[in-house]
Amino acid sequence: MFLPINSEEARKRGWDELDVIFVTGDAYIDHPSFGIPLLARWLEFHGFRVGIIPQPDWKDRESFTVLGRPRLFFAVSAGAMDSMVAHYTPARKLRHDDAYTPGNRHGARPNRATIIYTSRLKEAYKDVPVVIGGIEASLRRFAHYDFWEDKVRRSIIFDAKADLLVYGMGELPLLDLAQRLRQGEPFGEIRHIRGTACIARGSEASPAGVELPSYEDVSSDKGKYAEAFRLISGEQNPHCARTVLQRHGNRWLVCNPPAMPLAEAEMDAVYALPFAKAPHPSYREPIPAYEQIKTSLTTHRGCFGGCAFCAITHHQGRFIQSRSIASVQQEVRRLTERNWFRGSISDVGGPTANMYGLRCGDASARSVCRRDSCLFPRPCRNLVMNGRAAADLLRKVRGISGVKHVAVASGVRYDLLIRQPEYMKELLAHHVGGLLKVAPEHAVDRVTTLMRKPGRQAFEAFLEMFRRESARLEKRQHVVPYFISGHPGTTLADMVELALFLRRSNLRVEQVQDFTPTPGTLATCMYHTGIDPMTGVAVYVPRGDREKRLQKSLLLAHLPGERATILQALRACGREDAAGELLGRAADAVRGLPRSRHGSR
Repeated sequence: MFLPINSEEARKRGWDELDVIFVTGDAYIDHPSFGIPLLARWLEFHGFRVGIIPQPDWKDRESFTVLGRPRLFFAVSAGAMDSMVAHYTPARKLRHDDAYTPGNRHGARPNRATIIYTSRLKEAYKDVPVVIGGIEASLRRFAHYDFWEDKVRRSIIFDAKADLLVYGMGELPLLDLAQRLRQGEPFGEIRHIRGTACIARGSEASPAGVELPSYEDVSSDKGKYAEAFRLISGEQNPHCARTVLQRHGNRWLVCNPPAMPLAEAEMDAVYALPFAKAPHPSYREPIPAYEQIKTSLTTHRGCFGGCAFCAITHHQGRFIQSRSIASVQQEVRRLTERNWFRGSISDVGGPTANMYGLRCGDASARSVCRRDSCLFPRPCRNLVMNGRAAADLLRKVRGISGVKHVAVASGVRYDLLIRQPEYMKELLAHHVGGLLKVAPEHAVDRVTTLMRKPGRQAFEAFLEMFRRESARLEKRQHVVPYFISGHPGTTLADMVELALFLRRSNLRVEQVQDFTPTPGTLATCMYHTGIDPMTGVAVYVPRGDREKRLQKSLLLAHLPGERATILQALRACGREDAAGELLGRAADAVRGLPRSRHGSR
């Protein structure tokens, strides 16, 4: 049975009042891949009456009252993506689709959805606490650079005027809050829950902890912004993190240490909840996000890679939290009982598929570690990364009756894969389907260092192993590499070197990701400040549509429509000598085009 989305459905359950009402910018898909249904089911499992208001009309206050007044609080999320990322391209152009909406239609949620939803709820129910969370609130919990306004904004809890912010994955802090409220503790007195942040007056803020440069300082001084980011990065390990404080005018943001990682038994309990594994029956159009994950399995969460452009570590955490193999097997057996299941599982993985079962092998080291990454600049000696558990998982999943094919679509860390021969053999023999997606992101070592990624040598070693193993298996398999253009530290000359590397390695890209400065990432800090906050060294930042367009085109030399733009890029950085190798005979056809007065077309 689905959780109620209106009063009539609540009454059918015999509920005349709900304890917690979730408001989300996504359609309601009762599947563990979506955060709000997962958290709502988690609270329901612990005895709370829970409802969901999916994609309310933010222009109509009444759409926020369809479930009435909750007894404890409203819980607000913009959805599975930051609403600004969902709405705009890296060129700040409006997108025309939304995979989390029926019919793939744009416009079902507002810009800055967390702020708008909270405002509407406060208008309708002034005395009901509002708790904000999800990826948008989580990554905007401190004063942060906003790419779409090109300025530093306050912590989102101030702009939303929310009563509490839950960051990270949310199961433990949200349950702790709900249970304490159920026991009669006043909301205003609950301030010290791990994985939460709140607002305090000067006299209320705890003196113990790490004080960041103030909002006023970071918004006016880029050096202070970089300092604040460095301090925040040092407080991500829940085993040793301290409270972090940041002054905003005469008030303080008080951010408690992160929630502890879920134990295996807790992960198993979460994914054993009675999800319908389907969109709410009120929807009459397909929802693309559901179609993509319909037969996928989440085996773990978290990532210890620490890539500069990625926010997973700041949201899901650096420690890998894995389900037991028995838990995953049970989910697969339930999946095979669905009348629409045809035998194919679309994905077995998490943020990085081959991190399943990996862990820190030294508890004493883990309790004091402040590294941003277990892999960069070199793998930590305490990291257990052999991949045997992940290989065993794949064998047991594909051995279940009713399963015909199992894919791994999550993507893999190739620098880990070369250290996991058993997993690599399983993967290439049974789970690739001809194409394996990996993300080297670049091949110039100075750039990959800024990205916190392994360099060219590691990628070349992986390519050699992949091709050798595929040949041994007598399989025609290929690597699909993903790269980023326009990342801080990347020049046009660097992109030329990358393009030449691709040509010489017989690789083609399917897509090139134009770097977008999303909230909370190291790369966004570099983009805004022009500084690597961890070293204090200045970083070149490519800006402007023209340079970003030229950088992106260099990786698409196999497309005829990009050839003239590629020659522009080569002329702009004095590398016309590379035209013949990149473009072949096509270079002669475009060399004759007249130069602009800037030396490009």
